[in-house]
Amino acid sequence: MSESSSFTDFVQRIRSGDAQAAEELVRKYEKLVRREVRLQLEDDRLERLFDSMDVCQSVLKSFFVRSAAGQYDLADPGQLVGLLVSMARNKLASAARREHRQKRDNRRIAKGDALAVVASADPSPSRVMAGRELLDEVRRHFSAEEQLLAELRSQGLAWEQIAAQAGGTAQARRVQFSRAVDRVARELHLDEDGNE
Repeated sequence: MSESSSFTDFVQRIRSGDAQAAEELVRKYEKLVRREVRLQLEDDRLERLFDSMDVCQSVLKSFFVRSAAGQYDLADPGQLVGLLVSMARNKLASAARREHRQKRDNRRIAKGDALAVVASADPSPSRVMAGRELLDEVRRHFSAEEQLLAELRSQGLAWEQIAAQAGGTAQARRVQFSRAVDRVARELHLDEDGNE
């Protein structure tokens, strides 16, 4: 099996809720995401507020939900790394802006005392993926047409194939679905700490 088809199979397994694929992704990429967050935490005040593990868990949670919903088209591991790093930067920047807007006195917060601004009380990303409860909740918020798009994406169909079945253009269907996922993520407060 070629590296490209192996990666495509890996992404499809993640989309379908394969717990082993989710655990493999966490094992392979968690350290990279945490390192990126630590590099972005150059300001000591931010470092006191945000833990790299909290941000990493938030990134993985968003990635698993959005990936399972079929939002991402990833062709190779480099694209996956780029996406995860970008998500980490965006989440951290958004959380830092929120802290600044709320005019909190970051100097008074000792390391480890900050409430989990970015962290989630939800189970680990692999359990979220395995349980599929969050994905089911996301899909319940979709309209019937959006559910059809999600179902076709979960079958591994490309946007061109989806457009052929559902009508419209591939680009229009991709944008429609992306907006639906963003809307539901806001409704369920999945991206309180930043948008990808």
